[in-house]
Amino acid sequence: MILNRELHLAEGETFLVNKPIRWTSFDVVAKMRAIFHFEKIGHAGSLDPLASGLMIVCTGKKTKEIGQFVGLEKEYIATIRLGGRTPSYDSETEVAVTHTVDDITPDAVVSVLCEFVGPQVQVPPMWSAAKVGGKRLYKYARKGRLVDRRPREVVISSITPIEINIPDVTLNVVCSKGTYIRTLADDIGQRLGCGGDLVALERRRVGEFRIEDAYSIDDLLEYRRSLQRA
Repeated sequence: MILNRELHLAEGETFLVNKPIRWTSFDVVAKMRAIFHFEKIGHAGSLDPLASGLMIVCTGKKTKEIGQFVGLEKEYIATIRLGGRTPSYDSETEVAVTHTVDDITPDAVVSVLCEFVGPQVQVPPMWSAAKVGGKRLYKYARKGRLVDRRPREVVISSITPIEINIPDVTLNVVCSKGTYIRTLADDIGQRLGCGGDLVALERRRVGEFRIEDAYSIDDLLEYRRSLQRA
């Protein structure tokens, strides 16, 4: 999707950006700063490097509006692989424990998923950007340190199975801000008794904003080139 309108680059804009997998949220912001030479730029909620999907990025005067996006409901497509558990609850670290999934049925998965709908408490994973003592948790984790983390209240509005092809389970998850889908994947695996880790994640929606309306990094680069050609 090529940008087809004149953006107010000098005054400030709100961009919907499709973050590529293996990019950090900081990478996206840094790339956009480099493309457009923005002085002020920030995002309204990070995504893990192994996740892709919708980020809201504000520039210039629009950075003052970031707060209004942070608390919006999120929607994800997530794939959990049952039968193993990793320290990071996703593919960033190697599988540390494995279990058989021979006795896990689709009906058992659906039954467990229903237990996670509604308000609940999550503990942030050690491999996350949450801070304890002013330091990112993943920095402790990389040194093999386990620290106490304060549980946080979240709300899972819905979990809808898209495909159950054991050991893989693909879900649509609608949830509140602050929800760790990796923690949800680990909790589901633990409840099933076989373990589970997140192997794919895409953020599809933030509030009313959807991934279908987001620009790729290539779209932004092409827009910048079009300005230079004009």
